[in-house]
Amino acid sequence: MKKNTKLTLCLVTLLAAVALLGAVYLAARPSPVTGEKSIAVTVVHADKSEKIFRYETDAEYLGSVLMEDGLVKGEQGAYGLYIKEVDGEVADFAVNGAYWALFEGEEYATTGIDATVLEDGDQFSLVYTLG
Repeated sequence: MKKNTKLTLCLVTLLAAVALLGAVYLAARPSPVTGEKSIAVTVVHADKSEKIFRYETDAEYLGSVLMEDGLVKGEQGAYGLYIKEVDGEVADFAVNGAYWALFEGEEYATTGIDATVLEDGDQFSLVYTLG
């Protein structure tokens, strides 16, 4: 009987910890900002040339802006949009390990492009990267 009680107590504790972590995540995640925003996206191509794209938008997420404009193309996957093409240049990981890295300011983005919340004045970079 003691084994069952310990097992039940461990399961209840584990479920409580999972619920607490879920609540912390939901409370801490960025929430979309409504209204007009100005953002800039710098594309760094394989040859290291750079091109800046500026947007005035009321969209809440970066992916919707760039997909609507046609700047990025990709495939929806289990983790969101997988970017395959930016500004007409394809990065094919299967061929040479290349991919498009997303940066928010100077930092590597912690979310995918379609989960990246926009705020007025944001600056992003999409950088052709060899893995």
